[in-house]
This record gives sequence, structure tokens and C-alpha cells, in this order.
Amino acid sequence: MRSTTTHPHRPALRRRLMVTAFLVALVAAPALATPAQAAIGGSFVDNLDGFATSRWHKANGYSNGGMFNSGWRADHVWHSGGVMGINLDNYGCPSGCSGKPYASGEYRTNDLYSYGRYEVRMKAARGGSGTVTSFFTYTGPSDGQPWDEIDIEILGKNTWQMQTNYYTNGVGGHEKLINLGFDAAAGYHTYAFEWWNGGTINWFVDGRLVHQENGSRGKLPTHPGRIMMNLWPGTGVDSWLGPFSYNGQRQATYDWVKYTRY
Repeated sequence: MRSTTTHPHRPALRRRLMVTAFLVALVAAPALATPAQAAIGGSFVDNLDGFATSRWHKANGYSNGGMFNSGWRADHVWHSGGVMGINLDNYGCPSGCSGKPYASGEYRTNDLYSYGRYEVRMKAARGGSGTVTSFFTYTGPSDGQPWDEIDIEILGKNTWQMQTNYYTNGVGGHEKLINLGFDAAAGYHTYAFEWWNGGTINWFVDGRLVHQENGSRGKLPTHPGRIMMNLWPGTGVDSWLGPFSYNGQRQATYDWVKYTRY
């Protein structure tokens, strides 16, 4: 859910917005598992055929605030026909959307996950600018840890590109735009990253290495995080996402998720 270094005038504003967003989320969100309760998860494959409550939970009843212009609603994450979907719409808003004009969904693991290979087969939301379809890891104060994160994001303004990024102790600014050679909103593709202990983060598209970070641009993450998927509209970040104009429901779908522990 991050920015891009192709807009060098924006990082300071983005950083302030991100910190504000997560502070608001920490106040509004239901308490998550503490480190003593959250296990470090092992390898798994989930075909996302149904809601596996032993592994996942749905964000519900709050908003991250800041640049997030939607409230998280559990009913906006669904399973049908062998896939998981996330809807973004204005049904029941703003009263049923944490005061926001739109509703959307976020799917999170119960456990934390450490070094390994993270893979997803997904189709990004179509419909134009202003949105983010994501697959990422995150941990932070809600887990009693620093803010560490590794991102795969498809921005609605150009679904022919993937944006990568990472945060270490709340410090980002490591964005990279990757030209995919296909429209990520037109069909399913496999996206992955490998996170190596003391080594590198490597991003892949359909099995092809497309980007690597080795720490030369800033220390790499070290804390285990939750695996997350979400879809959301932005506000106040038009220079990054482009303006959002609601013209009906948008939808991202996910076919499967795989984690291999290293």
C-alpha cells in the first residue's frame, strides 16, 4: 500500500500520511494477537476455496485512515467458484463504512511468517485510477514489533505495471515500477517474492526474476509479519495513485496463496 520513487517530490508527505494512517488503525482496529500468541507459521498452500479461520481473519469495522478512503468490511471478502474476491464499492456507506465513503476488504493471516518464498496467483481490479490491489507482508506496533513490510502492488492507473517496495522500522522509499508486458487486470498471473535472511529480497512474475533488493538502498526487514491481501481507494495521494472516481463496484480476485519457509 505504498508509494513510488518515480515521484521524488512526494516521499516526505507519503511518510507522514502512512504513519498517521497506521496510528489511526491501531486505535480503531480490534486487538490482534500479541507476539506471545501469534505463532511463527510454517509452509502452506491455500487454494482459497473457503474461509479457513484457522489461518486467516478478515479486517472488519475500522479504517486505516489517512490515505485510505474506505472502511474494512468482512462481507467485502468472499469465496466462490474456487477463488477469493475482494469488493470495493459504496454499499452502506458512510454509516456502515467507518465514516468513509467506500467499503472494501482485507484478508490477513493469524500467524506471523518469516524468511521464505511468498507466492500468489491473482487478478487485479480494473476500473481506472485511484486504487491499489496488493499482496504483502506487514508487522508493526499491533504485533509489538517495528513496522516491517514487503509489497507487491498493482496500481489501478496502470495495470500493466507492478510496484515493489519494502519498509524497515517504518522507513520506506524503496519503490520500483516493473513493466509486466501484460494487463494484470485482464487475467490471473503468479507474483512472488523471496525474503532471504541477511541476503536479498527477490521479486518474480510468472517465475521470472524482475527485481532484487540487497540492502544497498537501506536495511532489509528482519521481523516476521502477517501475509495480507487488500484492495482500497486512495484519497489525497493523486500524484501516486491518480484520482479515484467511483463508477461502480471494483473487484480483485485471488486464486491461491503459497508460502515456503526457508
